[in-house]
Amino acid sequence: MHEDDTADPSTWGVDPGYMDVHERWHPAPAATVTRVLQALGAEPLTMDDGGVRAARRAPSAGHDVWIVRSGEKVEAGGRFRLVREDGGEETGSGPLPVDLPLGYHELELLDEERSVRLVVSPGRCPHPPRAWGWSAQLYATRSSRSWGVGDLGDLASLTRWSGLIGAGAVLVNPLHATGPTGPQEASPYFPASRVFRNPIYLNMADVDGVLGLPGLTDVVRRGEELNAGETIDRDAVWSLKLGVLEQAFRRWSVHQAPGARAAFNSYREEQGEPLVAWSAWCVACEAVGPDRSTWPAALTADTLVAATARDAELARRAEMHAWLQWQLDRQLEKAGSQGPALITDLAIGCDPGGFDTWLWPDAFMTGMRVGAPPDVFAPDGQDWGLPPLDPWALRRLSFEPFVRVVRAGLRHAGGLRMDHVMGLFRLFVVPVGDSAADGCYLRYPSSELLDILALEAHRSGAFVVGEDLGTVEPDVREELARRQVLGTKLLWFEDDKPAAWPVAALAAVSTHDLPTVAGAWTGEDVADQEASGAAVASGAVDALADKLAGWARLDRSATAAGAVAAAHCLLAEAPCALVLATLEDVAGQVRRPNLPGTVAAQRPNWSIPLPVTLEELQELDLTAAAVEAMRRRPEPPAPEPNDVPA
Repeated sequence: MHEDDTADPSTWGVDPGYMDVHERWHPAPAATVTRVLQALGAEPLTMDDGGVRAARRAPSAGHDVWIVRSGEKVEAGGRFRLVREDGGEETGSGPLPVDLPLGYHELELLDEERSVRLVVSPGRCPHPPRAWGWSAQLYATRSSRSWGVGDLGDLASLTRWSGLIGAGAVLVNPLHATGPTGPQEASPYFPASRVFRNPIYLNMADVDGVLGLPGLTDVVRRGEELNAGETIDRDAVWSLKLGVLEQAFRRWSVHQAPGARAAFNSYREEQGEPLVAWSAWCVACEAVGPDRSTWPAALTADTLVAATARDAELARRAEMHAWLQWQLDRQLEKAGSQGPALITDLAIGCDPGGFDTWLWPDAFMTGMRVGAPPDVFAPDGQDWGLPPLDPWALRRLSFEPFVRVVRAGLRHAGGLRMDHVMGLFRLFVVPVGDSAADGCYLRYPSSELLDILALEAHRSGAFVVGEDLGTVEPDVREELARRQVLGTKLLWFEDDKPAAWPVAALAAVSTHDLPTVAGAWTGEDVADQEASGAAVASGAVDALADKLAGWARLDRSATAAGAVAAAHCLLAEAPCALVLATLEDVAGQVRRPNLPGTVAAQRPNWSIPLPVTLEELQELDLTAAAVEAMRRRPEPPAPEPNDVPA
């Protein structure tokens, strides 16, 4: 093979290196590039100079799907037959009609004897409101009536109360589904599926068929006793809830209210084949274990769905799992209808042994994991254990996995936060078994992905927030702003005071991975790192507290409560479209929800409840101080004539 017949790895989207947060260049290791090309099917070759090239050139981008903007002139190149999403048809030759409705259409190119998926997008997401509100880890936000974990009833209470005090938004952690068996996955960012939700969040009092069950009073007492634990015991919670849910489903099946069966069937029809597959997958998990990587290769989605349908008992069990998703859907709709915009969170990936990789096995890269390059808080880099989507397979699948995931995230939501939004442009991928420091970046079709995101957000009437923290390329934030995707600004990260932050952003003090105000101010966060055996970043945490003290003109001998109040007064000065206070901060929590780099044996990540109940939280002096600060937010500056729309 001649060198002219080979392709540079960049044609497959593999970057030769990257610039870190200190603007230092890091070349991609040749061994990493080789393994990434192999995972993409690019047949890598090692050249005489030690470099790597691809034996095959990348396939034609967009061959099976065309994504266009509304009103854009599109040339079909000959005779065509267009089947619109609403079922209407038209034929013609040459340019397509310019008044095509937004949506997903099928276009037959008659002269070429092939079909493409035609996606018509508005190109930009809906404009976000100007509002303040709360950022909540729902599992940690327990009320006096919770069963050991904050649930959708608690979320409805939180949003309802938030509306009464003038808040306009509530952000919650991802509610994505885990496997139906134990041990229950604690991290909301390591789900079995991003298409479905976790039944552990069901408010049991609001589940059809629960009220009136024999022995319910005793079960409720046992559930509420689970609130007494210093950490959240998801296995105990799920075991108790599942037993009740099984009884409730049997009771509902016999004594359902008029019209309930029709509503359930309508939901199942709307969700389509993925829900059928999810239900069958849950049944299989209960029979052979939750890690599908250990299943027989013959146990594919098609074979399992067929086998489940043939067995009456298995079909009944599968119906229950579909019913649980319907119950979740109804409760989430109720929580999102209380007034404030409910902002759901979309994780960047999923469990490699979970449902999504089983449903779409060709969509994910094998032998690769998503992570992040080294930075100040993670000097060795990060391996998140999540399998990256194959950008070329996504195109071959007409982006269907991405469409389904985004649509699920937007359902019943007023806004969507996209974790690690830079993943729409590129992801840092790490070969399994290698150090996270030896990863490299892989490019994604960002224009197409953003157009699909804009279309789904437009249909839902929801705005979009991008978590753009960490190593970000210079043009990414500008492109997100053009698409009306808000960026993220954190008090802990910014060099400028909040008053200087942009309008087109969500402002907050911290995130789930960073120290709380009380933790940084008192030194408890550093003590937590030491006790957990993590790499201690005491200097970085001390610098956060010192920055807050300097900006707020607060003596370092002040109380943690004084620091929390001062942080929210500063935050309220931000002209950003959205400003969110964190429940952990107003509750005085000293432990952050998650300490990156630690596992369950070291620390109960994602399992630390708020130190007060939801009812008590509403009465705290710190809560009142944060609310008062937010209510005094200044009006944003008038935009300059050439400003990018916010």
